[in-house]
Amino acid sequence: MEHEKKTESPMLKLARFIVDKRKAFYLIFLASFIFCAVSISKVHVNDDITTYLPAHTETRRGLTLMDEEFITLGSANIMVSNITYDAAYNLSLKIEKIPGVSSVEFDDTQDHYHDSAALFSVSFDGEEDDPDTAAVLLQVEQLLEGYDYYPSTTVGRDESASLQQEMTVILAIAAVVIVVVLLFTSKSYMEVPVYLIVFATAAVLNMGTNFIFGTISFITNSIAIVLQLAMAIDYAIIFCHRYMEERDNGLDAREADIAALSKAIIEISSSSLTTISGLVALMLMQLRIGFDMGIVLTKGIIFSMLCVFLLSGPIERTRPRNLVPHINWFGKGVIHLRYILPPVFLVVLVVCAVLSNRCGYVFDTNDADFGNKPDWQLAEEKVSRTFGQKNTIAVLVPRGSYENEGKILREVAGLEPVTTATGLANTEVEDDWVLTDKMTPRQFAELAGVDIELARLLYQAYGLNAEEYGAIFQNPDDYAVPLIDVFEFLLEQRDKGVVNLTGEQADKVDDLEEKLDIGLEQLRGEHWTRMVFVADVPTEGEETQALLSQIRTIAQKYYGDDVLLVGNSTNALDLANSFTQDNMKISILTVLFVMVILLFTFKSAGLPILLVLTIQGSIWINFSVPVLTD
Repeated sequence: MEHEKKTESPMLKLARFIVDKRKAFYLIFLASFIFCAVSISKVHVNDDITTYLPAHTETRRGLTLMDEEFITLGSANIMVSNITYDAAYNLSLKIEKIPGVSSVEFDDTQDHYHDSAALFSVSFDGEEDDPDTAAVLLQVEQLLEGYDYYPSTTVGRDESASLQQEMTVILAIAAVVIVVVLLFTSKSYMEVPVYLIVFATAAVLNMGTNFIFGTISFITNSIAIVLQLAMAIDYAIIFCHRYMEERDNGLDAREADIAALSKAIIEISSSSLTTISGLVALMLMQLRIGFDMGIVLTKGIIFSMLCVFLLSGPIERTRPRNLVPHINWFGKGVIHLRYILPPVFLVVLVVCAVLSNRCGYVFDTNDADFGNKPDWQLAEEKVSRTFGQKNTIAVLVPRGSYENEGKILREVAGLEPVTTATGLANTEVEDDWVLTDKMTPRQFAELAGVDIELARLLYQAYGLNAEEYGAIFQNPDDYAVPLIDVFEFLLEQRDKGVVNLTGEQADKVDDLEEKLDIGLEQLRGEHWTRMVFVADVPTEGEETQALLSQIRTIAQKYYGDDVLLVGNSTNALDLANSFTQDNMKISILTVLFVMVILLFTFKSAGLPILLVLTIQGSIWINFSVPVLTD
């Protein structure tokens, strides 16, 4: 016996150490399990996929600028069906009186009422991601209880929560199916609780340690546990079956455990390397969600292996009756067809490789077509079918030229799919004046309700401040200044105490200031100006790409390359462009990594090629199905 121990392989020595010290490992895992279970709540889940776009993409640059320079107030398009116009009008007045609602746009045009359906365009005082804004929306919905209403809005929408709920159901179904299958196929009833303990521990350890990354995506958070279930169960099955084989060879429980573990470590580690290599390729994506998924799943594989190696112990030989029928006939049939199947396989391989390259992908949840749709998507589809698509596209240009902004707004508004155009250069104040119109002192005095002499002095002071001395040395009544600029100058002088306004003048200026603030906060930043367009086009598709190209061409006529387009459509386009490049890179790297690993594993040149062709062939077959089913 001593001689045998001296000649034991390093792997057998490691296995013996693990088995002998298993109780210590149990205590370590118990402490780690408790710590990680508590830490799960500390993991911050990011539900904004645009944050993973490469920094150089237009959408990412535009969103960063908008976060830095603008605020985006919450809004909602709420459709009420089966209602008369008068009832809808009265309802709009009630909605507008709710605290937190800044305005409700509703009239008798086709854009807001037709076929006994009303569309209320509701604007809120708070930003769209503010919990208070979601609370105001809830009050609006409570007011509409009893009506057939459909809210289309991003306010209060939590897509990650919806995905998490669906994945929880999927996980529960998968767990039940796996338990049932294992009860029929396991060599011992005690294997099933071992599998479940190993999986639960590995899952909690992986989820609890995600806090070291600070933030993980909601997609990774939702799917990681399901993918880890498959891997952890797979590894546990390999070990348990090895153990039962050693028991059948006559070894006692302890020695069978040691022998099985020494063999399973090598087999499972080799198997995991092929999976990890694919995840490493995923981490090299320029779309950083690939790194997010890759690193979390790689960690999950490592925890799954550790749990199988260190937690799985001897299993009692409680043998169930084998309920799985023998299918030797299938294997014999394959052998008889060994000269026919390879050519057929190659033909299918080539055909499916071509078809899979034609597979279309959806990059926006609004365009995803599936049976179990969330309520918000059903509501948006209802609104779109009745009043057309409401696709919002923001255009960012350098600040400074109201004239060019006005030209862009007019030209883009003239495009057929565009239904709404909003910018400083077309924001009406009153009497058909817009914020950027140039006004003389007399016109400004009439609009703002201030004394004409005060207006002249204000214009002269503005000219001196702007180093435009025509207002001083020439007739000030001929000096015209954009309304927004002179009004801001008035407010500045008022706040400094230079100008004193009282009574009706103060009230009129306060009303104009309120209108100005709403426009400026959303449409003008420190260095950039934002124009917002709404178009009756889907989020993705050739028609949408053509419209984006038209808008970009118009804006670039006046600003060159200093133009950024931002919206769900540009996001989908950037995701598509990133995915196309990443998909090819991942496929090539994964095949190369797997080939190298299999080459060293099997020490054969032909077998790795055959296995890779089998794996890649199954992928091509799988992705050709959506093409064939449209």
